[in-house]
Amino acid sequence: MTPPRPPITCHVLDTTTGRPGASIPVTLTLLSISDAENAAGASQRFAGLTNGDGRVTSWSTGSGSAPLDELFRLQSERGEASKWSLNFAVGDYWRERGVEAFFEEVEVRFTVRGGSAKEHFHVPVLVGPFSYTTYRGS
Repeated sequence: MTPPRPPITCHVLDTTTGRPGASIPVTLTLLSISDAENAAGASQRFAGLTNGDGRVTSWSTGSGSAPLDELFRLQSERGEASKWSLNFAVGDYWRERGVEAFFEEVEVRFTVRGGSAKEHFHVPVLVGPFSYTTYRGS
């Protein structure tokens, strides 16, 4: 049985090759939930690593962090917005390819509106050594 997908997923595409960006460490951070920062705990972190298809399909929960699904449930029940950050550590990815890139990391910050516990958020990032772009995927 396939494990359920987390409410936030992402993937990386290397625009210099048109191929997935594999083995890139990604940190997902809950920056805040409106009035529930004390209840849910602000700045909770989750770690992931892009797979061979450039995707993060599961997150490791850090010490003291609530499960991601639980944070989404709390947010939905309270109708609150939450602010998130995805940090893609691309520096080593480029160095391993012998590329002197400008960006060491790419950070994407976004807001999830209240009432979205069953909604899925997918954040693709297209990276090159001197540029990146992102959008809300499906």
